[in-house]
Amino acid sequence: MHKILFLYTELAGYFLSCIAELNKQPNIDIYIVRWPVNKEAPFDFNFNENVKVYSRNDYSDEQLLSLVQEINPSVIYTSGWIDKGYLEVCKLFKNKIPVIVGFDNQWQGTIKQYIATLISFRKIHPYFNYCWVPGKPQFEYATRLGFRAKQILTGFYVADYALFDGFHKKFLNEKKQNFPKRFIFIGRYYSFKGIEELWHAFINLDKKYNTDWELWCLGTGDIDPIEHPKIKHFGFVQPQMLEDFVKQTGVFILPSRFEPWGVVVHEFAAAGFPLLCSNTVGANSAFLVDGINGYIFEANNSNSIEAAMTKIINKSNQELLAMGEISTQRAATITPQKWVDSLMSVVIKN
Repeated sequence: MHKILFLYTELAGYFLSCIAELNKQPNIDIYIVRWPVNKEAPFDFNFNENVKVYSRNDYSDEQLLSLVQEINPSVIYTSGWIDKGYLEVCKLFKNKIPVIVGFDNQWQGTIKQYIATLISFRKIHPYFNYCWVPGKPQFEYATRLGFRAKQILTGFYVADYALFDGFHKKFLNEKKQNFPKRFIFIGRYYSFKGIEELWHAFINLDKKYNTDWELWCLGTGDIDPIEHPKIKHFGFVQPQMLEDFVKQTGVFILPSRFEPWGVVVHEFAAAGFPLLCSNTVGANSAFLVDGINGYIFEANNSNSIEAAMTKIINKSNQELLAMGEISTQRAATITPQKWVDSLMSVVIKN
């Protein structure tokens, strides 16, 4: 029997699709310790009864250590190195079992990151013997932190692939008949998400072309929704409730000033959408080829966003559908099953 323990910070809904896939494996017990739900992303979580879940708030560092010793896991995954209690657990078990750290930091060559590479032997390696990152932008940072290639797993962030691929198949014929001329943004209403630049770009676009396209925005945050007849706001929407939005929109856009990865890009690639993303979005490396299945624009630049949106509205419906089909092909390269395969390769190896 393999006991797999996840020491998590803020859970997101897409993680559960991977846990559900892992739960299908024979002779597996799953344990999750998690932080409270983020109020700006209040996901509803429904765990399988075979998955044991603990609230981090219910345990002091000492109590957490006792709990993990009682569980006696075969492998531990922990989200980053921010929780000192998690680190103490990892340090105790590191020389006994595989202990995996996950992070989504892109290598940017900042002074802070260079310092991290110099002190990683003291701040990171005493706690972990593997790392698990989303993709290429994080792989370089992992190697600079001293992890060898065989110690680095990729593909940690995974969309609920079956859900969004199902949306694609369900609505494809309808979109062939009447492609929905609506951009969709999903994210928090914060400056770092580039939401204000997006609104400004769309309003300028509409002024120039009096287009029949609309912009639908899903999310909450500290920025008040702008009022415009062709911009609609829907607040936070649970992933399970996205079906109607996928049906009624046609092109996904993510204008973040900084986005380490962006699972939502994977979701809408799987749903068959052309993609528009800023050049900071880490998930571009896996799912978006500029000029092929969408466009990459400059972050924090409304003119660049507007230019990318203009290219989209000048495409025919057939061209947009073809771009979306390429998105689905790229989305299939990362799935919950491949996530499980990566994890089990470490479990079985040890």
